[in-house]
Amino acid sequence: MAKPEQEPKTSTSAAFAAQICNHLTAVFAAPTSTPPPLTILVEEISAAASRGGKIFVYGVGREGLMLKALCMRLFHLGLSAHCVFDMTTPPITSPDLLIASAGPGGFSTVDAICGIARDGGARVVVLTAQPELGSSVKYASVVAHIPAQTMADDRVDGSGSGRALLPMGSVYEGAMFVLFEMVVYELGEVMGRSPDEIRSRHTNLE
Repeated sequence: MAKPEQEPKTSTSAAFAAQICNHLTAVFAAPTSTPPPLTILVEEISAAASRGGKIFVYGVGREGLMLKALCMRLFHLGLSAHCVFDMTTPPITSPDLLIASAGPGGFSTVDAICGIARDGGARVVVLTAQPELGSSVKYASVVAHIPAQTMADDRVDGSGSGRALLPMGSVYEGAMFVLFEMVVYELGEVMGRSPDEIRSRHTNLE
């Protein structure tokens, strides 16, 4: 008896990838309660650079990993960019900018770090999917709303049944990656950075 043909793995992978990409695209098509996060980030980072400020980033878990990736590219753009808690992170002062993420609305560490940044006179951008409910937004100079699923609303029906392709906060975190790629592209245009100049700042200690 002939065995039924199995769907090629490459076809399955492509289907999964399409679902994920469509899900992330929908995030950027959804309405926001603030100006678009792309606009906010490009304006705030450009303004900090114009006044000679440093850029700091902070987030917990996978949100933090996405912000570390952004920090790397900001450095490649020629900005003074730093991840909070790195051993070489300088003090934050009035010309500077902190970009922090609290997808579900608030984390105790994010709240504390944003508070310290504000006390130091820096501007604070808070990225969140919960702009009205979270504890972190009260520390923000400006809030950037990313309307994506996080762990605050990944089981809205209360059942927790089934397996989502993008579980917990993966939609929000994936949207962060896409958003930051757009931010880097726009900043490159605004700041007049050529591809060769950006590449020249990449480490050779690999």
